[in-house]
This record gives sequence, C-alpha cells and structure tokens, in this order.
Amino acid sequence: MKTQSIFLSILFSFISVFAIAQAKSPAVKSEEIKVWGNCGMCKSTIEKAAKSGGATFALWNEDTKILKVKYAAAKTSNAKIQEKIAAAGYDTKDLTADNDAYNNLHECCKYERKGSAETVKHDKACCSDKECKSGKECCTDKCAKDSKDCCAKTK
Repeated sequence: MKTQSIFLSILFSFISVFAIAQAKSPAVKSEEIKVWGNCGMCKSTIEKAAKSGGATFALWNEDTKILKVKYAAAKTSNAKIQEKIAAAGYDTKDLTADNDAYNNLHECCKYERKGSAETVKHDKACCSDKECKSGKECCTDKCAKDSKDCCAKTK
C-alpha cells in the first residue's frame, strides 16, 4: 500500500510538471513574408534582420523571394520583423524600405523596387504586343515560365 502511494505521488508530480510546462510555453507562429532581394548576400542580411526582429527561425528563398519565419507571438510580431527587414534596406509585402537604407545596400543587392515608376512601366510593356520579352520578371498571366529563355506564350 505504501509503495502504491509513493508511486502515485511521483506519477502525479510528473504529470503536473509537464502540464504546467506545456501551459507556459509561448505560442510559436510560422509565417511567410514576401521580401525583395537578389543574392546570397541579401539572404544573409534578410535572415539576420528577421532574427533581430525576434524571429527564432528565418529562411529566405532567393528564387521565390519568400522568407519563412517562426517566432514567439508573445515576444514579437510579423510587423516588427518586417520593420527590421525594411530598416536593413529590403522591401517587404507590407513595408517599403526608406531610400537611405536601400541606397546603403551593396550594388549586387539593389533590386527593382516594388511600385517604382520603372517597375510599373516595365510590367505594362512586358506582354503588350502579345509576345513575351526576355527576363524572368516578364512572365504574367499571358505568359508562362519556360525552361530556357524565360517566358513562353500560353494559349
């Protein structure tokens, strides 16, 4: 009887400790953020900026321009992470980096900025004559990515 009582006490203690530990662990959020950039140097800077904004995990894909982040919702937010990235000179889906931060980027890291007059003009002219122009950024709903040059006309 005494052994059974000790066993139940220890079991109850373990269950209590694990239940309390689970209740106190902060909610971890996983999100994807569009971040403009070009190269491996951009990748390093973007990931460091996200971590300085409170992300516990940051991985930026150079091809898709998508940053995957994980963070404790009690400690930071998506907005705070995007603010740090913009402060480093990179435009995000919700924030545009100020011109000084952008101009301080290395030459290989200077990307075509979202919403700039040149970008808008380029996007309108891309498939205007029903022929796809060269360049990965030319693909629109009228064009599809092709394995070689870039764009191939869709039917």
